[in-house]
Amino acid sequence: MTKNANLFARLFDDLEDPSKLAIETADGNRISYGELIEFSGRTANYLVSRGVKVGDRVAAQTEKSVSALVLYLAVVRAGAVYLPLNTAYTLNELEYFFGDAEPSLIVCDPSKHAGIEAIAHKVGAKVDTMDANGDGSLREGAKKSSPEFSTIQRSGDDLAAILYTSGTTGRSKGAMLTHDNLVSNALTLKDVWRFTDKDVLIHALPIYHTHGLFVASNVTLFSRAAMIFLPKLDPELIIRLMARATVLMGVPTFYTRLLQSPNLTKDSTAHMRLFISGSAPLLAETHREWSARTGHAVLERYGMTETNMNTSNPYDGERVPGAVGFPLPGVSARVTDPETGKELPRGEIGMIEVKGPNVFKGYWRMPEKTAAEFRPDGFFITGDLGKIDSKGYVHIVGRGKDLVISGGFNVYPKEVESEIDAIPGVVESAVIGVPHADFGEGVTAVVVSDKNAKLDEAVVLHALDGKLAKFKLPKRVLFVDELPRNTMGKVQKNVLRDSYAALYSGK
Repeated sequence: MTKNANLFARLFDDLEDPSKLAIETADGNRISYGELIEFSGRTANYLVSRGVKVGDRVAAQTEKSVSALVLYLAVVRAGAVYLPLNTAYTLNELEYFFGDAEPSLIVCDPSKHAGIEAIAHKVGAKVDTMDANGDGSLREGAKKSSPEFSTIQRSGDDLAAILYTSGTTGRSKGAMLTHDNLVSNALTLKDVWRFTDKDVLIHALPIYHTHGLFVASNVTLFSRAAMIFLPKLDPELIIRLMARATVLMGVPTFYTRLLQSPNLTKDSTAHMRLFISGSAPLLAETHREWSARTGHAVLERYGMTETNMNTSNPYDGERVPGAVGFPLPGVSARVTDPETGKELPRGEIGMIEVKGPNVFKGYWRMPEKTAAEFRPDGFFITGDLGKIDSKGYVHIVGRGKDLVISGGFNVYPKEVESEIDAIPGVVESAVIGVPHADFGEGVTAVVVSDKNAKLDEAVVLHALDGKLAKFKLPKRVLFVDELPRNTMGKVQKNVLRDSYAALYSGK
C-alpha cells in the first residue's frame, strides 16, 4: 500500500512525543498532541456515524474554539472535505454556499440552528451544533465515540478543503484545495520561517480562512510547536503573552492596535523572534513605526485563498516595507500584461501570475471559470496587480478590478494612496474609480484624517500637486470616520464604489 497522503496522516503518523503541548487556551486549558489525535479520532467516528462519507463536504460556521479546530482535523482524517464559513455570513448568504457545495453535514452555532435547519433540509444535509466554548451536539456525540480511528487513505491530489473566496464581484467561488496543496505550503513555510518545536505561536486569528486555519495552525502542528489559542484580538493580553511566546501572526489591524498601547516596547517584545503580517497590505509607515518601537521588523508575506502563500520577505536579509518579498521555494511568480499575457520586464506593473504545488485545483463546479483563470503553461492569474523590482522583491499595487481607468490612462490606486497617506494628519486612504461622463472613471479619494488635523479637499490636492501626473490626481477628496472593512481587515473598495456611484452624475 502506498504511503497515505492524507494531510492528517502526514501531520501525526510520525509523532514522537504524544505528551508534547499542542494548544493552550486563554483560560489555561492545555491539550497535548496525543489528546488532539484522540479528540480527532472521536470526532471522526462521530462524523462517520452521522453518514459522512469519503469526499463529502462538511460545512462549519462556528466560533473559534479548540473543538472547531479538532473538527477540521477530523473531517480531513475521515477523508471528507472541510468547508469553513465566515461567522458573519447571513442565512441568505449561507443558502448559496450550501446549495453550491451540497454538504452532507453542517455544524453551526446553536443560535442559528433553526434557520440553518430549514436550508439544510433543501440540500439533504444533517445539522449539528457547536457554541463558542466548543460545546453542543457534535461534542456530545464525539465524547461517546471511540478514540480509535484509522485515517482514511487519500492521494495528494484529493480534496482536503473548499474555501469560498470573499467575492467582491459576482458570486463567491469555491477554491478546491488538495492535501498536497496544504502540506507543501505548510512544510515550506515551516522551513522559510525557521519554525521548531521550541516555538510558541500567539494564535489570535479566525480559523475560517487560509491565514488562521492553514498557515497558523498547520505550520505550528507540522513543527511540533505550541500555540496559545485566543478567541480574538486582545492587544493587552497579546503583549503580556509575548513574555513566553516566540511568534505572532496577524493582519495589519493587529499591528496598528498593538502600536496604540504604551506597553508595547523593546522589553515587552524581547522574547519574540518573529512577527508576521498578511491578508491585507501593511502600511510602510506601520512597518517603520513597529521597527522603531520594538526593534523587530514585521515580516510581510503574500497569499490568497486559491494559493495559500506565494511569497515572503526573507527571514534573514532585508524585509522591505511595502514589499511582500520573494517567491517561496518551489513557487514561480511573474508579471504579465493583463491584455496580452506577455511577461513584462522588471519594474513594470502588470498582472501577477503564480505556479507551484501550493496552487489550488480549480473552482468547485466552475470548469469554465477555472479554465479562464489558468494560462496554458499552468500559471494561475491572481487578479492582483504588482511588479517585481530589480532585487526580485514582489510588490502588490492593488486588485485588477480596483484599477482606475481615467481618460484612457491607467491609475494604480496604491500609488495615489501612498502619496495621500504621507500627508501629515492623514490616517489612511482608499482611492477608487467612480463613473464619470467625461473620463469614464473619476479618480476619487476617500480619506480618514486625524481628529485634530485641519484637513480638507483643498489641502490634500495642494499637497499632491507636483507629486503625481495630472491624470492621477483625485477629482474629489471625501472624508469619512473609517473605511469599510471585511473581517480580514481588507478595505472593501466595492462598498465605497457603490456608496459614491452617483458622485459625478449630478443626481
